[in-house]
Amino acid sequence: MGILSTVSKGKIGEKSVCKYLRKNGYKIIETNMRNRYSEIDIIAENKQFIAFVEVKSRTGESQYRPADAVNVQKQRKIMLAARYYLSMDNRTSKQPRFDVAEVIISEKGKVESINYIENAFSQGGDYAVL
Repeated sequence: MGILSTVSKGKIGEKSVCKYLRKNGYKIIETNMRNRYSEIDIIAENKQFIAFVEVKSRTGESQYRPADAVNVQKQRKIMLAARYYLSMDNRTSKQPRFDVAEVIISEKGKVESINYIENAFSQGGDYAVL
Protein backbone atom coordinates (compact mmCIF):
# COMPACT_ATOMS: atom_id res chain seq x y z
CA MET A 1 0.00 0.00 0.00
CA GLY A 2 1.29 3.43 -0.96
CA ILE A 3 1.99 6.28 1.39
CA LEU A 4 -0.09 8.78 -0.59
CA SER A 5 -3.89 8.68 -0.65
CA THR A 6 -5.77 8.83 -3.93
CA VAL A 7 -6.91 12.37 -3.05
CA SER A 8 -3.33 13.47 -2.35
CA LYS A 9 -2.10 12.02 -5.65
CA GLY A 10 -4.94 13.81 -7.45
CA LYS A 11 -4.13 17.18 -5.89
CA ILE A 12 -0.42 16.81 -6.66
CA GLY A 13 -1.23 15.80 -10.23
CA GLU A 14 -3.64 18.66 -10.85
CA LYS A 15 -1.28 21.25 -9.39
CA SER A 16 1.62 19.98 -11.53
CA VAL A 17 -0.52 19.97 -14.70
CA CYS A 18 -1.62 23.57 -14.03
CA LYS A 19 2.03 24.53 -13.75
CA TYR A 20 2.81 22.61 -16.97
CA LEU A 21 -0.02 24.34 -18.83
CA ARG A 22 1.03 27.83 -17.69
CA LYS A 23 4.57 27.09 -18.79
CA ASN A 24 3.19 26.13 -22.21
CA GLY A 25 1.20 29.31 -22.78
CA TYR A 26 -2.17 28.44 -21.27
CA LYS A 27 -4.25 30.50 -18.90
CA ILE A 28 -6.02 28.47 -16.21
CA ILE A 29 -9.71 29.41 -16.27
CA GLU A 30 -11.00 27.09 -13.58
CA THR A 31 -10.08 23.98 -11.62
CA ASN A 32 -12.37 21.31 -10.23
CA MET A 33 -15.40 22.75 -12.00
CA ARG A 34 -18.50 20.75 -11.08
CA ASN A 35 -21.90 20.85 -12.65
CA ARG A 36 -24.87 18.52 -12.92
CA TYR A 37 -23.05 16.21 -15.35
CA SER A 38 -19.54 15.72 -14.03
CA GLU A 39 -16.42 17.39 -12.76
CA ILE A 40 -13.78 18.81 -15.05
CA ASP A 41 -10.34 18.86 -13.43
CA ILE A 42 -8.92 21.83 -15.34
CA ILE A 43 -10.32 24.28 -17.86
CA ALA A 44 -7.56 26.20 -19.61
CA GLU A 45 -7.21 28.28 -22.74
CA ASN A 46 -4.56 29.43 -25.12
CA LYS A 47 -4.93 31.62 -28.22
CA GLN A 48 -6.73 28.91 -30.20
CA PHE A 49 -8.32 26.39 -27.84
CA ILE A 50 -10.33 26.02 -24.67
CA ALA A 51 -9.08 22.77 -23.19
CA PHE A 52 -11.10 20.59 -20.85
CA VAL A 53 -8.43 18.55 -19.10
CA GLU A 54 -8.88 15.28 -17.24
CA VAL A 55 -5.93 14.60 -14.95
CA LYS A 56 -5.10 11.01 -14.01
CA SER A 57 -2.36 10.50 -11.44
CA ARG A 58 -0.75 7.19 -10.55
CA THR A 59 2.33 5.90 -8.83
CA GLY A 60 4.97 4.21 -10.94
CA GLU A 61 3.90 0.81 -9.64
CA SER A 62 0.49 0.93 -11.38
CA GLN A 63 -0.14 -1.83 -13.91
CA TYR A 64 -2.16 0.40 -16.23
CA ARG A 65 -1.63 3.71 -17.95
CA PRO A 66 -3.48 6.50 -16.16
CA ALA A 67 -5.33 7.45 -19.37
CA ASP A 68 -6.89 3.97 -19.47
CA ALA A 69 -9.21 5.16 -16.68
CA VAL A 70 -10.81 7.67 -19.06
CA ASN A 71 -13.21 5.20 -20.60
CA VAL A 72 -16.09 5.97 -22.95
CA GLN A 73 -18.53 6.61 -20.09
CA LYS A 74 -16.12 9.10 -18.47
CA GLN A 75 -15.54 10.78 -21.82
CA ARG A 76 -19.28 11.25 -22.33
CA LYS A 77 -19.67 12.78 -18.87
CA ILE A 78 -16.81 15.21 -19.51
CA MET A 79 -18.26 16.20 -22.89
CA LEU A 80 -21.71 16.80 -21.35
CA ALA A 81 -20.18 18.85 -18.53
CA ALA A 82 -18.17 20.90 -21.05
CA ARG A 83 -21.22 21.50 -23.25
CA TYR A 84 -23.20 22.64 -20.21
CA TYR A 85 -20.31 24.88 -19.06
CA LEU A 86 -20.13 26.53 -22.50
CA SER A 87 -23.91 26.96 -22.71
CA MET A 88 -24.01 29.02 -19.53
CA ASP A 89 -22.20 32.36 -19.29
CA ASN A 90 -18.98 30.87 -20.61
CA ARG A 91 -19.38 31.22 -24.36
CA THR A 92 -16.19 31.42 -26.37
CA SER A 93 -15.12 31.53 -30.00
CA LYS A 94 -12.23 29.20 -29.21
CA GLN A 95 -12.25 25.60 -30.37
CA PRO A 96 -13.06 23.19 -27.50
CA ARG A 97 -10.65 20.33 -27.00
CA PHE A 98 -10.59 17.36 -24.63
CA ASP A 99 -7.16 16.55 -23.24
CA VAL A 100 -5.88 13.98 -20.77
CA ALA A 101 -2.84 14.48 -18.57
CA GLU A 102 -1.12 11.39 -17.19
CA VAL A 103 0.94 12.14 -14.09
CA ILE A 104 3.32 9.61 -12.57
CA ILE A 105 4.11 10.33 -8.93
CA SER A 106 6.67 8.69 -6.65
CA GLU A 107 5.55 7.17 -3.36
CA LYS A 108 7.06 10.22 -1.66
CA GLY A 109 4.89 12.60 -3.66
CA LYS A 110 7.38 13.82 -6.25
CA VAL A 111 6.14 14.19 -9.83
CA GLU A 112 8.24 11.89 -12.00
CA SER A 113 6.62 12.61 -15.35
CA ILE A 114 3.71 14.25 -17.13
CA ASN A 115 2.39 12.88 -20.39
CA TYR A 116 0.04 15.50 -21.82
CA ILE A 117 -2.27 14.12 -24.51
CA GLU A 118 -3.88 16.85 -26.61
CA ASN A 119 -7.21 16.01 -28.24
CA ALA A 120 -7.28 12.66 -26.43
CA PHE A 121 -10.92 12.16 -27.38
CA SER A 122 -13.54 14.07 -29.28
CA GLN A 123 -17.25 14.50 -29.72
CA GLY A 124 -18.98 12.68 -32.50
CA GLY A 125 -17.83 9.18 -31.71
CA ASP A 126 -16.76 6.69 -29.13
CA TYR A 127 -13.02 7.18 -29.31
CA ALA A 128 -10.91 5.43 -26.76
CA VAL A 129 -8.04 7.32 -25.23
CA LEU A 130 -4.87 6.33 -27.04
